[in-house]
Amino acid sequence: MKLSISNLTKTYTNGVKAIDNLHLEINPGMFGLLGPNGAGKSTLMRTIATLQSPDNGEIAFDNINVLDNPTALRKVLGYLPQSFGVYPKVSAEKLLDYFAILKGIASKKDRNIVVQEVLELTNLYDVRKKSVSGYSGGMKQRFGIAQLLLNNPKLIIVDEPTAGLDPAERNRFLNVLREVGTSNTVIFSTHIVDDIKELCTDMAIMNGGLVLKHETPSNAIEEIEDKIWSKIIDSDDLDWNEKDFTVLSSNYNQDNSITIRVFSMDCPDVTFKAAKPNLEDVYFIELQRDNIK
Repeated sequence: MKLSISNLTKTYTNGVKAIDNLHLEINPGMFGLLGPNGAGKSTLMRTIATLQSPDNGEIAFDNINVLDNPTALRKVLGYLPQSFGVYPKVSAEKLLDYFAILKGIASKKDRNIVVQEVLELTNLYDVRKKSVSGYSGGMKQRFGIAQLLLNNPKLIIVDEPTAGLDPAERNRFLNVLREVGTSNTVIFSTHIVDDIKELCTDMAIMNGGLVLKHETPSNAIEEIEDKIWSKIIDSDDLDWNEKDFTVLSSNYNQDNSITIRVFSMDCPDVTFKAAKPNLEDVYFIELQRDNIK
């Protein structure tokens, strides 16, 4: 159930090249697509999901030529876009039954079984009689996962699903995705580094329509071992430190000082201390790769 993407290109009429000759292979499990807003992630997700056509390239999933036979992919696809609209004043149970009919499950008995299964999996069974319009943001996102699971998809795409969720709802949502990802190919698009760190066994960093890096999170962190340094500076000194060093991140402390993290092959100077690398460091290094000092 490998997803293979090759030579994929998409340029919009306004001249923006959202996907730039992209190559990517995604194996079963949780795959994280990490990048800032405007990186081209949503364009790529919509293209894989057959919601728009690329200018050039090929996409294949489990012997399906996606661009030539989008209907075949849709039968095994589950897709949760950034904004998932739902009908007001309809219970989750009734709405899922309706979606199951649309997905071709004709038998009422079969629909009852699958609707109960997805409600339990997404921890919504106890609120199945409640109108979906009254759900919290996190519950609506879990409902989105429930509806896409109705046809037992082999490829699942979720686009920026945790944006705007509070920490508790985010954790509940990630737990649902973690369980779903054990037996499917799941592409999880986000700009939140912690989502990838907690969830994914493989990942790619994307920006400007390009894949900047494709690696497992653990290997990506290992690659920058002994290359991350930190020190505490006065807030007034941030500008000149950014000019002299590759500053990856800066965080204010309670005393209004700033802790900066720097990427360097060797210790920049005696004022720095070695720091343990993390996935956020990897992310910022790739985004700043052309400007690394």
